[in-house]
Amino acid sequence: MIRGGGILLYIDPGTGSMLFTILLGVIGTGMFFAQKLMMKIKFRLSGGKADVSEETLPYVIFSDSKTYWTTFKPICDEFESRGIDVAYWTASPDDPALKEQYEHVKCEFIGEGNKAFAKLNLMSADICLATTPGLDVYQWKRSKRVKYYAHVMHSAATTLLYRMFGMDYYDAVLVTGDFQTKEVRGLEEVRNDPKKELCVAGCPYLDGLKERLDNTENTGDDNSDKERTILLAPSWGDAAILKLYGEKIIEALVNTGYNIIIRPHPQSMRSEKDMMDKLMAKYPEADKLKWDFSPDNFDSLNAADLMITDFSAVMLDFALVFDKPVMYAEYELDKSVYDAAWIDHKLWQEETFPKLGAPLKEEDFGRLKEIIDETITSNIYADARVKAKAEAWAHIGESAKQIVDFLVKKSEELKIETQTEEEEKKIA
Repeated sequence: MIRGGGILLYIDPGTGSMLFTILLGVIGTGMFFAQKLMMKIKFRLSGGKADVSEETLPYVIFSDSKTYWTTFKPICDEFESRGIDVAYWTASPDDPALKEQYEHVKCEFIGEGNKAFAKLNLMSADICLATTPGLDVYQWKRSKRVKYYAHVMHSAATTLLYRMFGMDYYDAVLVTGDFQTKEVRGLEEVRNDPKKELCVAGCPYLDGLKERLDNTENTGDDNSDKERTILLAPSWGDAAILKLYGEKIIEALVNTGYNIIIRPHPQSMRSEKDMMDKLMAKYPEADKLKWDFSPDNFDSLNAADLMITDFSAVMLDFALVFDKPVMYAEYELDKSVYDAAWIDHKLWQEETFPKLGAPLKEEDFGRLKEIIDETITSNIYADARVKAKAEAWAHIGESAKQIVDFLVKKSEELKIETQTEEEEKKIA
């Protein structure tokens, strides 16, 4: 609360946090500018060149979290196989990319938080590829020395659950399937935004999961009740399963006698730690109960015969790649802060998720084992999985090739544009 001139001004905690973050970004960027200025002065005093601008990089891939290496690795591998030089910048000091032995992909940790954004705001590159939403909205500003920004979707889920204006200031969006194209175009029309370039490229993350599955024996067993494994994989927040049902859903799962894997959303351990501590204390790991916090979800997905989730996009990983049934908790999501607030129809996920599996209702917890058995043995959801796969996951197994093809073509177009502009300046 701020007092001024007899008037009390209230700033809610969310807005205050955002303003503080923006202030830090401004300070960080100012410090970066000051550093560059000092470098120029030193060069002049030492008789060096006055122009100390960085080399313009042909391609920069930026990752704000190591989580997205599953999206970027296939793309980096494709660049490497073609012998094309790429700079991979990460804001995670323990990003798996930093351990790769590439010849043409240079992986670099550029700092965390505002230090990373300060570098990004002044970078010089032809093309920048990222999964990070909010370009030119929050701390990350478009650099005047970057010609083209491309956003790549890291999952086959809806594009409309980004925070508002999440993709507006990108030049292109590389979507996973046709339904995302319709979402982006629909939002542009509603807001009267300029049309971005769109490329239906597929999903590198899902391609990677599929490749691993094709080379791994599935441990799930649909025909043995004794060996059945159920995966509880919720999202986080007030509408998520653990917040809604807590001990009740875990108790009901334990009572089935099946092997239970609980894989909370990573954000739960940060934003809902008290709740998680209580749940883990009451339900510690046992012979048939496992808590999974591994960054890699493959083993849990592969082991499970059925997944129970809510609005988490992991449902699509399980249904589309592993082709297994799910149980789905209905939820009410406040869309006011998301791009979805501009849309007056149901989201693709809201229409699709309930068709992929049986509903999870609290009044049915007493017969949860029976419902799980029926869902696993039923074939009524198979057609919905096929339809969702066709709508959300294009170019299966070829997404990295599609993405690099697009970026290389765009690079060639930018070179022609630059040459044309230089020729026009000479004539003028």
